[in-house]
Amino acid sequence: MTTKEAIRTVKIAHTLIWAILASCVIAIPISAYISYFSVASSLIVVVSIETLVLALNGWRWPLTGIAARYTDDRAPNFDIYLPSWLARYNKTIFGTLFVAGMLYTLFKWLGQPGAA
Repeated sequence: MTTKEAIRTVKIAHTLIWAILASCVIAIPISAYISYFSVASSLIVVVSIETLVLALNGWRWPLTGIAARYTDDRAPNFDIYLPSWLARYNKTIFGTLFVAGMLYTLFKWLGQPGAA
């Protein structure tokens, strides 16, 4: 595998994983809104596992380290097919949405008859 192929493979994998996890973050408040609390809870667990992986890896996605072996480029999106601005602020944007989605889910669940 050439260097170009390796970096492309990492970027594709990273982008697909990002799309799945970003979809989970977006789906949390939607699931809560329609009172699918088991779905919202499952999505919260999935994103929490990703957060744990990031925390254990110094707040970097493990594929970033792999991509770094193949290039000296360190642009915010060197390891993922996202616009530079989104790659730069990804954790801030989706971290905020994740916390907001969890809080919305909690408040919506507590507002249900017979909750808690």
